[in-house]
Amino acid sequence: MSEITVLGIFVADISFSGPKIPSIGETILGKKYNVGPGGKGCNQAIAIARLGGNTNFISKIGKDAYGELALKTLEKNKISTENIIQDGSQQTGVAGILVDQNTGKNAINVIVGAPSSLRINEIEKQINLIKRSKIFLTQLEVPKDVTLHCLKTAKENGCITILNPAPASEISKEFYNNIDFFTPNETEAEFYTGIKITNDQEAKQAAEKLLNLGIKKVIITLGEKGIFYSDGKEEISLKANAVKAIDTTGAGDAFNGGLAFGLSKEKPIKECLELANKVAGISTTKLGAGDAMPFIQNIK
Repeated sequence: MSEITVLGIFVADISFSGPKIPSIGETILGKKYNVGPGGKGCNQAIAIARLGGNTNFISKIGKDAYGELALKTLEKNKISTENIIQDGSQQTGVAGILVDQNTGKNAINVIVGAPSSLRINEIEKQINLIKRSKIFLTQLEVPKDVTLHCLKTAKENGCITILNPAPASEISKEFYNNIDFFTPNETEAEFYTGIKITNDQEAKQAAEKLLNLGIKKVIITLGEKGIFYSDGKEEISLKANAVKAIDTTGAGDAFNGGLAFGLSKEKPIKECLELANKVAGISTTKLGAGDAMPFIQNIK
């Protein structure tokens, strides 16, 4: 039995590192570029696998060069490819990422490609996999009807569900009722609550608003400011780990992967959050997303 099942997308990340992120109409000369694996779901699955977690990844790709990169990436990280649907009429997705080499901050345009055509009736076999899992982790990069169907199936079968609501977009009340852990960053949390988050007090207000929607536990990731957790009774605030960030792409995915792994090992919530925080911090010290996910031996 796979402990953790991740539903999400694979895209090839093409990262451009330069002295700043250009403004509209501006051209800058960058320093280097990198083509590597990305897509929130794939990054999260890699993060879990590299920590030693037993994970399965459900996705859809095209039959093209970037699709080959997807399969090679999964094989290299010892993640089964049998739940990947390949469609010759679709393109594998691509993300263009502009990275500010001074701060590691980024701006991203994702072309989802093949997974945008994913349908519920295509994933019958994968639904059975979700039913047998301990943890189900997903995001908002595949069509929402598929995501909701999988979240409901997971909940009905006693799975712990984690929704990383990225990219932020409207979701129905039914979503909230089927989420155990909701893991927005501060921008996403503002989208869902209307509260601009600059400190713990505002994070707490946003978390309360989210809990009132029916979610069981809220974790707001605050970038270099750390994280804030609330389940309505217990609150935990952690500072970010001090690292020299060179590229923050995928840090949220590293966090979600670390959280899912910790929960699958039935660690207390504070330990899960500390582990996820460390995994996220270390991931920012390398260029790229999927390839920057740390291995268990890197976690001090």
